[in-house]
Amino acid sequence: MPSKDTPSDTNARPPMQRPLRWLWLAVAVIVLDLVTKYVASSQLGYAQPVEVLPFFNLTLLHNTGAAFSFLATHPGWQRWFFAIIAIGASVGLTVWLTRIKHDEKLLAIALPLIIGGALGNLYDRLVHGYVVDFLSFHVAGWYYPAFNVADMGIVLGAVALIWESIMGERRRKKAHGASH
Repeated sequence: MPSKDTPSDTNARPPMQRPLRWLWLAVAVIVLDLVTKYVASSQLGYAQPVEVLPFFNLTLLHNTGAAFSFLATHPGWQRWFFAIIAIGASVGLTVWLTRIKHDEKLLAIALPLIIGGALGNLYDRLVHGYVVDFLSFHVAGWYYPAFNVADMGIVLGAVALIWESIMGERRRKKAHGASH
């Protein structure tokens, strides 16, 4: 058992210097999301697909639910439920970001992408009461649920988070094995 003066393996890794500087990624996702939603809302007719490629349309839709229109048919309480989740997740992820280690660069990218996506969709929920979606992929008559730039930030951040979780653990095991 290590003494109080001996840091554990996890704590022995130095913290990242100024981890909040990565929040520029969250700001970039929010700005790109809001700009593209504004353009989609002003240039597209509601639920009128504009074919861009044989498998991709721009289709303006309003989603009062969450991913895949989850809870969209409910009377409106879900707006506030998802807003609270977005705020809580953003605060929690920001706190997590302040605690990352210097070798967790992918994590430093993943967390702000998720934060930016959550806040981009939060803006829509609070201002409009729904999330503006407009990117629609389809194949052989099957349509993937429409999404937006904020959703892309969340998905890319989640994939990076999973990747960092797997690869970071391998890296730590390898480093731990090399030190003994």
